[in-house]
Amino acid sequence: MARLVIYRPITSGLRHASVIRDAELHKGNAHKSLRTIKKRQGGRNAQGKITVRHKGGGAKRFIRIIDFKRDKYNIPAKVVSVEYDPNRNARIALLNYRDGEKRYIVAPQGITVGTELVSSDSIAEIKTGNHLKLKNIPTGMAVYNVELTPGRGGQICRSAGNYATLNSLDSGRALLKMPSGEIRTVSEECMATVGMASNPEHRNIRWGKAGRMRHRGIKPTVRGKVMNPVDHPHGGGEGKHPIGLKHPKTYTGKIAMGVKTRRQRKYSNASIINRRKGRNT
Repeated sequence: MARLVIYRPITSGLRHASVIRDAELHKGNAHKSLRTIKKRQGGRNAQGKITVRHKGGGAKRFIRIIDFKRDKYNIPAKVVSVEYDPNRNARIALLNYRDGEKRYIVAPQGITVGTELVSSDSIAEIKTGNHLKLKNIPTGMAVYNVELTPGRGGQICRSAGNYATLNSLDSGRALLKMPSGEIRTVSEECMATVGMASNPEHRNIRWGKAGRMRHRGIKPTVRGKVMNPVDHPHGGGEGKHPIGLKHPKTYTGKIAMGVKTRRQRKYSNASIINRRKGRNT
């Protein structure tokens, strides 16, 4: 059982830090045939220009090859281990299929070693961790790793503690309530995993010190308001002035307050019934 442990304040860095301890996590390395080296980009594009700021450094990582499609239908698989994945905040589970093949999946909350799971394109047991079509899942159930297009593999509700609620099924469409509160429709032929993604305590971690963020490959973020006007649109002003210029802007100079950022003809507009609240849309 995973639990959030708060460090004793024996040093300044530990004073406000916490960590998740899980005695059931696999202690060895990842399965060798299901991992590959992660090449670091440092937030740079093909021209070497920084396009994503505050990235760089961090511990060396291996990419775990995750099976988001789970397209080995009606072949039972046993959970061999539940493991930590440095590339995501949810846990992953190693499945050993009856035919001998092994694959990683995003582990559901509450899964234990030895549990038998199945992925089915027809009717199967409604059980946490089983992968089914939405039309074969009872309404009101929590699902994660949900497809947006049949056969493409799970694309939404994959991070720690996330799930969508299956509200209804009608005319070949499934109505889902997303973690953000958004309500949208997808085809009832889309696959989803019953349950919720593992490690919901991740959101409660207090990292405590800058060094732990550097280990994760996240560099410090300097506020724009403490810069000069030549360096940032928020720069300038006297004292603790929040924004030196007339309007809030992005660091590239684009006006950012009250501006709609979503394209008017975005492909997913027809699928969204109610937009999430609190966004400039």
